[in-house]
Amino acid sequence: MGISIAPNEPDPLLRTLAEFRFELRCFLQFSETAALEAGLQPQQHQLLLQVAGAPKNTSVTIAYAAERLGLKHNSAVELVNRSEREGLLSRTMDATDKRRAILRLTRKGKLLVARLTGAHARELNELAPRLAKTLHNIGRYSRKSAQMEAE
Repeated sequence: MGISIAPNEPDPLLRTLAEFRFELRCFLQFSETAALEAGLQPQQHQLLLQVAGAPKNTSVTIAYAAERLGLKHNSAVELVNRSEREGLLSRTMDATDKRRAILRLTRKGKLLVARLTGAHARELNELAPRLAKTLHNIGRYSRKSAQMEAE
């Protein structure tokens, strides 16, 4: 059903969802461009970010990386192999489970992640107010929409 609106005016919830998607896409484009300018493929940046940002007592394995990146295991293996060849991360055998490899950033990988993290933080700092407003409006319009459908 939705909120009652004028015939030629888009539903406020749809308009707000479109705006939210646009803001996310702008950030993703920024992130991809920043990674490429730093000499990384965007997926490599995401891999390094997941390895660097894993919780303290988490074993960062290929399975962990695949899950966090939304990749199939074999795709994650290829990404790890390429990143290891480029000196961005290292792989060591897990002391408790010899079938698993633990991933760690190299000095080069840490430097690249640190540089990209600063740029991403600055971009998100500018984006945050727009995203917060859009998220607030999504909540407001979705509650109104749910109320209208319940009536």
